[in-house]
Amino acid sequence: MIQVIKEGILLTMSDAEFENEGVLNPAVIREGDSVHIFYRAVQKGNHSTIGYCRLDGPLTLVERWDKPFMVPEFDYELQGVEDARITKIDDLYYMTYTGYDGVNARGALATSKDLKHFEKQGLLVPNFTFAEFVSIVETIENLNENYYTNQKFYYLADDVEKKMILWDKNVIFFPRKIHGKFVFLHRLRPGIQLVSVKSLDDLTKPFWKKYFQNLTDHIVLDPIYKHEWSYIGGGCPPIETEQGWLLIYHGVKKTEKGLVYSACAALLDLHNPIKEIARLPYPLFTPEYEWELIGEVNNVVFPTGAALFGNTLFIYYGAADSLIACARVNLPDLVSELLTHSGKEVVNKTM
Repeated sequence: MIQVIKEGILLTMSDAEFENEGVLNPAVIREGDSVHIFYRAVQKGNHSTIGYCRLDGPLTLVERWDKPFMVPEFDYELQGVEDARITKIDDLYYMTYTGYDGVNARGALATSKDLKHFEKQGLLVPNFTFAEFVSIVETIENLNENYYTNQKFYYLADDVEKKMILWDKNVIFFPRKIHGKFVFLHRLRPGIQLVSVKSLDDLTKPFWKKYFQNLTDHIVLDPIYKHEWSYIGGGCPPIETEQGWLLIYHGVKKTEKGLVYSACAALLDLHNPIKEIARLPYPLFTPEYEWELIGEVNNVVFPTGAALFGNTLFIYYGAADSLIACARVNLPDLVSELLTHSGKEVVNKTM
């Protein structure tokens, strides 16, 4: 098994009103010796904004804002801008996040040229009702039936009609174009899917309808191991290595103590990332310390950002939905360990 060393707690909530209930799930990007962190800040009442801090090197906090960096502005994000991820493609930064309107949670995008001023571009994901989605996919052969059954969270609202939009979260861009196309991951439970388009303007309703009709062709990973059996979702932006794209994602399993969220790892083909090369048959790391086991949501490690210093990959994650922590792993060792599990449960596909 690969050795993972936990560095411990990196950031906790402050006395500031905008983050008086918790800080979690950071978007992370390294520029020079600085690590910029855009984290989810939760105010009492479950209202989320994006906070900002900066590290000198991988672990030393040198700057932290006492006000939100990004706040809700539009109807689709009225109650929260949540769980950001960030990548740089050419000279533009792409920050994806979940817009939460109090009922529905959907992936959105903001862009920047300087990491200081972000312009919101709106929702990226399909505007379909769950019923529309089910009507398209329920007859697809060999599709995991959990895509269209057991989705009880769509029907928990007092007014069912208000909770009908298809939830599509964990939108994460690859850090460069592949074959001249934008490529990003997204998550429709229970798996992780991939989109490849020449222009983001191509993400129209007809595009998504055709995409859903061929959904099995777009699934990168579905749950196969015990630690991810309930569902999985994207974590950190993919990391390019000579052997493939390293994907750190989260896996969820149901236990007697409730759901347990673990950090997981897989390797995707460098030129055709819909193709899985390998994945660890065990979690990369799991909740084990009190601050990961007990919090706003118990038993959670939720990786959302990473920074590479030399051969050491620092993985930043939300712990128990209450604070931010960091773990480190040797990148070449992790890739080598993944390759020992290549060829198992792998289905070949093309983008």
